[in-house]
Amino acid sequence: MEKNKISEAIFLKRSLSLQGHRTSLSLEQGFWTVLEIAAHSQEIPLIQLIKKIDATRTGSLSSALRLYALDFAMKKQTLK
Repeated sequence: MEKNKISEAIFLKRSLSLQGHRTSLSLEQGFWTVLEIAAHSQEIPLIQLIKKIDATRTGSLSSALRLYALDFAMKKQTLK
């Protein structure tokens, strides 16, 4: 495995407020990066994207964010 891919496997924890409650999320760096790119492409802050995903999820928030990031990345790859 390449060195930069190994560093992406490290979990990063971020604290935020959702629906008036403080929470923290742990995701791999690669997922945070894709979510930041997705938010930027929609011209919205990352927290707004997370709130949007949170409002429509059915499972855990971490899983919903990973699936959203995967879907976003796959769509971007298809457009190339």
